[in-house]
Amino acid sequence: MKMKATVAYNGSGFHGFAVNRDVRTVAGDLEAALSTIFGEPITVECAGRTDKGVHGRGQVISFDAPNDSSIEPHRIEHSLNGLCRPGIVVRDVQVTNDDFHARFSAHWRQYRYQVLVSPHQDPLRANSSWHVPEPLDLSRMNNAARHLLGEHDFTSFCKRVKVPEGTPEKSLVRHVLEAEWSEGHDDIVEFWVKSTAFCHQMVRSFVGTLVDVGIGKFAADDIPTMLNAKDRTAAGRVAPPQGLTFWRVEY
Repeated sequence: MKMKATVAYNGSGFHGFAVNRDVRTVAGDLEAALSTIFGEPITVECAGRTDKGVHGRGQVISFDAPNDSSIEPHRIEHSLNGLCRPGIVVRDVQVTNDDFHARFSAHWRQYRYQVLVSPHQDPLRANSSWHVPEPLDLSRMNNAARHLLGEHDFTSFCKRVKVPEGTPEKSLVRHVLEAEWSEGHDDIVEFWVKSTAFCHQMVRSFVGTLVDVGIGKFAADDIPTMLNAKDRTAAGRVAPPQGLTFWRVEY
C-alpha cells in the first residue's frame, strides 16, 4: 500500500535528508518512526534530498506500508508527530496510487533562500538566513537571475558527484521556471527559484553568485558567460545551507 505525506523540518539538527549511517538525518528519523509504527522496516522516498542544515517546509515523502495494515492515515500522522517532533512535523498523510513516487512523479520543485542584509548579525535568525553585511542591489540581482531561466547546462552552478570509473556522468541540464529576488521583512531579502529538477548545490550556487552580483563583484550580464563556461570555477561562491528551505513540490 503506497502512502505519501508532506513533511516540514528544521534542518539545523540533521546531517541532511538522506539516510547516512552514524549521523542523524531526516529520513533516518522518519524511517525509524515508521518502522516502529508498522513493526517492520520501512524505507522512504523524497521529492528532493536536502543537505546538512537545509530546511524543509513542503517536502513530500512516499513509502510502502504493509498491505495488511489497518492503521488509518490520520493515526499514522499522529504517531509520526509523537515520535518525530519538534524537529520534524508530518501532515497530509494519505494513501496514493501504487505507481506514485515522491521524486519521479514530481513536475517541479520550489526553494526559498533568505538573506539577512544588515550591518549586524541576528543570533535569533542565524539558523534560518545568511548574514550579508554589504548592501545588495536587488535590481541588478534580478537582471542577472533572468539569465538563469529556461533550459541550460548548469555545470558551472553544480557540484559534480563522483561516479564509478567507466560510468558516464549524469547530465546537468535543467529547466528553471522561476528565479526572482523580493523584499522580505526586517532586513530579509528572499530568492525564490522553481525548476523541474535541481542538481547538487545548484540553488546555493545561484544565491552565492547573485549576491556577488548584488555587491558589485560581477555584472548581471556575466551570467551567460558563466553558463557557457561549464566550469564551477567560473561562477561565484556557494551560499551557506541555513538560509535554504525546500518549499514546495507539484505533482
